[in-house]
Amino acid sequence: MKEKLMPSATERDEGCEPAQWRSRLLGHSSQLAKVLSSARRIAVIGMKPALVGGPAYDVPAYLQAAGFEIIPVPVYYPDLTEMLGAPVHRSLRTVTPPADLVLLFRRSGDVAQHLEDMLAAAPRVVWMQQGIHEAAVAESLARAGIDVVQDACAMIEHRNAQL
Repeated sequence: MKEKLMPSATERDEGCEPAQWRSRLLGHSSQLAKVLSSARRIAVIGMKPALVGGPAYDVPAYLQAAGFEIIPVPVYYPDLTEMLGAPVHRSLRTVTPPADLVLLFRRSGDVAQHLEDMLAAAPRVVWMQQGIHEAAVAESLARAGIDVVQDACAMIEHRNAQL
């Protein structure tokens, strides 16, 4: 059975208007361009090393080349201490100063296990890469005042925005 992340509609505070938290769910290209133009430090949960490659390496490498500071937070590869020339962190809680944006490369079903760390780190934005979406986690983050992007590629959006 799936763990309950959010109270039911009847258990929620009566004073929270749906539009308030729903406005933090971003998806329009202009919103994504604004997120990318204002972010400088990006923590990447699920980042992979160059030898493994794939989007979980290629996208952070592209963003680093575009001028972003990349903070690797790999889930696997316990022996790695550095990726893309930056020290590896095993939790968002050890990232200081905190990242502006958390970029997720995890299967949708694995996103919830990072919710507590993301809420504690309180980045301005959590970005779930293309193909990744988790409505309950997105709602929890949005209700905590964190903007959320789901199912969008940060590299493609950066290129499209011509930043």
